[in-house]
Amino acid sequence: MRLSQSKANRLKKIAAVSSILLAILLCLLKVVAVFYTGSLAVLSSMVDSLSDILASLVTFFAVKISVKPASYNYRYGYGKTEALSALFQSLFVAVSGVFILYDSILRFWNPVELKQTDFGLAVMIFSLFATIILVIFQQTVAKKTNSQAIAADSLHYKVDILTNLSIIVSLGVVRIWGIAQVDTIIAVLIAIYLLWNAYDLAKDAVGLLLDRELDEKIRKDVLDIVSKHEMKLKAHDLRTRDLGASYMFEFHLELDGNLSLYQAHEYTEEVENLIKKKYPDAQIIIHQDPKGIEEDRLDNRLKK
Repeated sequence: MRLSQSKANRLKKIAAVSSILLAILLCLLKVVAVFYTGSLAVLSSMVDSLSDILASLVTFFAVKISVKPASYNYRYGYGKTEALSALFQSLFVAVSGVFILYDSILRFWNPVELKQTDFGLAVMIFSLFATIILVIFQQTVAKKTNSQAIAADSLHYKVDILTNLSIIVSLGVVRIWGIAQVDTIIAVLIAIYLLWNAYDLAKDAVGLLLDRELDEKIRKDVLDIVSKHEMKLKAHDLRTRDLGASYMFEFHLELDGNLSLYQAHEYTEEVENLIKKKYPDAQIIIHQDPKGIEEDRLDNRLKK
């Protein structure tokens, strides 16, 4: 069950602000670490943190806009701002990956000796634990609020956990065995991983913007709620979509053709309220059909 709109909005704002503050802190620490160590892997993590700052700022403003109530011109609300935010974030991640990959290729031809690896290790270990705490919090918020923007922001920091771990290993190898090439190899792997995640993030955002159907479990829930009504009602031509801040359900409800308009309206209201108990803040459009009527149905067209 989703949280009420006000609680979800408050949680999303807290998560967005937390990610901005942590991204700024880690970026500043990594700038100093790059200066002292000369590590390309640390530089790649610093560039990623810089993109995290930009992405988190986009997330913050997206969340702020997405929670605005529907207006005259935007009657479905502003929830899809979060999907646009996720799309922009995927671009940030992709650009970071390309930059690191390019720098890695140059470093293969012109190796750089690493220094002050102890300081670099200390910064990366702190970054690792701070990021783990943030990701746990973000995942909790994303799950409770179904926020794509927070989920997208969390993805950046999940990548950071892996990159921080790999950089810690890289700096450890350089410190103990002096194999500087490991630093460049780790940077290349991070770049490839960033590009893959950028693609994954963009795919989900585009799916929401193009009104991809909700999960099959949610569709089944809606149909089950209708069928369990005391009048044993049926529904067809169900269409669902994610508006960002809420779900939208649209379907045809089959009713006894002899019912009065008032009775038909009453049953429809009951079904709508039952769905809203399961999915608060959902927007629902129900078209009433006389039971047994022959018509061209969307369900049949899609099966064909």
